[in-house]
Amino acid sequence: MIGKVVKVISNNYSVLVDGKFYNCKPRGKFRNLNIRPIVGDIVEINIEKKVITDVYPRKNELIRPPISNVDQAIIVTSVKEPEFSSVLLDKLLVIIEYNNILPIICFTKLDLADKKKLKEIKEYIDYYKSIGYQVYLNTELDKMKGIFKNKITVLAGQSGAGKSTLLNKLDSSLNLKTAPISKALGRGKHTTRHVELIELLGGLIADTPGFSAITFKGMNKSDIRDNFIEFNLYRSNCKYKDCMHYNEQDCAVKMKVKEKKILKSRYDNYINFISEE
Repeated sequence: MIGKVVKVISNNYSVLVDGKFYNCKPRGKFRNLNIRPIVGDIVEINIEKKVITDVYPRKNELIRPPISNVDQAIIVTSVKEPEFSSVLLDKLLVIIEYNNILPIICFTKLDLADKKKLKEIKEYIDYYKSIGYQVYLNTELDKMKGIFKNKITVLAGQSGAGKSTLLNKLDSSLNLKTAPISKALGRGKHTTRHVELIELLGGLIADTPGFSAITFKGMNKSDIRDNFIEFNLYRSNCKYKDCMHYNEQDCAVKMKVKEKKILKSRYDNYINFISEE
């Protein structure tokens, strides 16, 4: 029987097959073959023995949170508590783009921001929309409800940004655990301890542990450059075919930054990212 891994706790795997859940263990030889099933995997199981016998190839995979075969990722980013971070948002966008997953941005906690902060956030929202990203506020629930059908969706973002709260608002029957922000640390407390796919609005969605420490593992500088999607609109006008938009002369991307066609924070984040590699 073929099914989908929807929950992993320790070495126990919950596999969904034709609307029924089966608790399974992986084959013993998987360890020797360095195979570790993760949430989202399409697997073959022996129902009688309650064993996963095979793992099918993945179309994509995220390392943290560990999940595969994802269609879209909602990046939940708070305006306050924790503070908005364009660095984290752009990092997540690049990693999600690189993995051929559709990124969707959702801003939360606008009610906590003053007028100056709201103006700043509006500028970010307008820019991200202008380069092609879907952007929602967490108050636009009716608009968001149509994006989940027949999709596997993952939520990503800082701890305390409001991922579980967002899911509870979309479907109150979920009753996912939430926790307040730690005033001492300035970030949220982890309320989700494992990755699990749950049914939501005609699709499957993962409520994953929040995180803020992410890396470009497996990516090189060119990969980072190529997944700043607006750069690709102008790079053909650069003097050098393989321009990195850094120290090169006659760089069309740098010119667009000066002309304010490219958001300066995006470019600054890009330079910081490739400098880290």
